[in-house]
Order: sequence, then structure tokens, then C-alpha cells
Amino acid sequence: MSITRGLLVSYVDDFSITVASPSYRSNVRRLKRLFSSIARKGRDIGVSFSVPKTELIHWRTPRLRTPPSLAAIEFEANLFRPSGLVRWLGYWFTPAFNTTHHYRHRLSLAQAIFSFVKPLSSPGAGARPFLRHSIANGLLLPIPTYGADHLTSNYNALTGMDSFWHRVQRWTTTNFFSTPTSILSRESCLPPIVSYCGSRRRLGAFRVACAPPYANPALSRLPQSFPSLSSFRAQDASRHSTIGLSSVYLPLSWPTKVPTAPISKHLPVDALAHLTLRL
Repeated sequence: MSITRGLLVSYVDDFSITVASPSYRSNVRRLKRLFSSIARKGRDIGVSFSVPKTELIHWRTPRLRTPPSLAAIEFEANLFRPSGLVRWLGYWFTPAFNTTHHYRHRLSLAQAIFSFVKPLSSPGAGARPFLRHSIANGLLLPIPTYGADHLTSNYNALTGMDSFWHRVQRWTTTNFFSTPTSILSRESCLPPIVSYCGSRRRLGAFRVACAPPYANPALSRLPQSFPSLSSFRAQDASRHSTIGLSSVYLPLSWPTKVPTAPISKHLPVDALAHLTLRL
């Protein structure tokens, strides 16, 4: 269903409804009407919702100086007051979109997992280095950096993740504690956190720019100046530059001139990646 000045997102059995209006109380009234409409459509097909699990949050801009809203919402005789922190699909959100809480929770989870796998290999014994590298790269790295595609970490969060990742790199290579951190990435063949998060953000921008609007609603929020031969995205998914990729990636022929040196050949998909760096 479409929502005027709003967004309805669902993943399996998790629903999120976001609306916008001039006041918090207007938002509450709109949310109640939308829930009644969705619940009615659900009953028609035999689907019910677990209302007690509902959470409410009022979004605020960082420049908003007024006190936080206390406007609550009532669903089926259950009163839900606004929260200062909600969790959805592994992301932790605050009213002002502060990412500190998200990365703090992810770092705590990564530290707990690392304390569990660390005894698998002590210095000079246990799993071999290539197995430790696979554990670090496939299990430990995705946990603290979850959400790096969309959420930019501040200095404190980045420092905490960096310190944790140095411990993982030392465990992978069994280096001494006195080994300089500047060479740990080379010794362990594991990327630095700063470089890895930057790469994830660029890939996230690349996915947004390549995805069709029906697969990623963020595409419609790109500025009108973003180069394209059509109002949306080309529907031809069989061009040479994207053969073998997922069907959600649709290539474009960019009218912009691509850099030549030191690159001799530059496919359209490479030009797209170059243009998304500033996003």
C-alpha cells in the first residue's frame, strides 16, 4: 500500500511505518489510521500482528531545540510511549540518528564472539593462521561493521572498533603485543577498519545508483543532476559490463567523460563507480 508523505517497509514479519506531518500528534493520528487499515487487510487474509511488541520513536533533526515529544500512541488498549532507542533488523536508531549507540552495541557483540573463539587458538597451538584469518574475515569483521554501508561512525566508535580489530589481527598472526599497529594489517592480510568502512560506503552508494526504483526506494532521492539517460534506470540488463551480476543491477550508458590515465579501458559500470564517490 502507498502512504502519502510516509514509508512502509517490511522484512519477513517485521513492519516499520514512518510518517511525516507538521506535528507529533498529527503523526500519532496518522499512524493509528494506517495501523487500522493494515490490520483490517491482514484479517481478510488471516494474518494478525503482535501488538505488544510495538515500539514508537519520534524522529528529530539535530538542530531541533524544542524538548523531545512525549506523545504516546494507543493500539488495541495498549499504550506505547516514545522511546529514545529502538532496534530494527540489527540497527539501533535514536531520534536524532546518532550512530554511537548502534556501533557500541555492535562492538559489544563482536567482543563477546571474539572471547568465545579466541581459545580455539593459543600462541603456538590450536588452529592454523589461515583458519584464524578465515574466522576473523568471515565471522568477526562483519559484526562491528554491520551498517557501515549507510551509517557513518563517529571518532569514538571508530576508535573502539579499531582497538578491537588490532586485537583480532594480533590473534590471527600470533604477533607480540609490542608489534606496531601500523604493520598488523599487512602481517594479518586483514584490511584496516577505516579503509574497510569507507569501501563499504562506496559500495552502498554504488548499489543505490544501480538499483531500479522498484527495488530500492532510495534511488528516487538522488538529485536531478545525477547523470542518466532516462528518468529512472535502463531496463536492459544484458550488456557486457554487467553479465553475471544480480538482476537488481541495471547498467547505464553515462554521457560523462571518464578518466583515461592510467586506465586504458573503462566500462560503463566503472564510470558509475567513479561518479558515486562523492555520494
